[in-house]
Amino acid sequence: MTAEDRLKELGFELPPAPKAVGVYKPAITVGNLCHTSGHLPLMPDGSLLTGVIGKEATVEQGYDAARQAGLAILSTLQAHLGSINNVKRVVKIVGMVYCADDFTQQPAVINGCSELFAKVFGEDAGVGARSAVGVAALPLGVLVEIEGIFEVEV
Repeated sequence: MTAEDRLKELGFELPPAPKAVGVYKPAITVGNLCHTSGHLPLMPDGSLLTGVIGKEATVEQGYDAARQAGLAILSTLQAHLGSINNVKRVVKIVGMVYCADDFTQQPAVINGCSELFAKVFGEDAGVGARSAVGVAALPLGVLVEIEGIFEVEV
């Protein structure tokens, strides 16, 4: 089963591929690695999931936001590569969590993206190295921002 088939089977809807809002590219491929810029939790209707985890948002809401940011990354990969089937493996994701000073469950939040990729690309190819860090602020007040590196077919 292909990654696109798995995504369809999971019932997820990809948001529109985010456009650059500044001086950067949403994705760039160098050799056989595709690097994605930081992606926000973009909903299919174009809205964003915002708030501070540990204050007005829960770990579960953060998890859902991380999954949504992962879907935005998949949308960018699809637009950039022509198909997410061209992804051979997840190499690394970096997740930033907008959270309260005493919040320490950043990995549980970023699992929303990690578990999505594991389901879409498979338990081996879908799991790469990862960082999950807390930050004092993120653009537009979003719950999470996630970037990734993927090995791709060239």
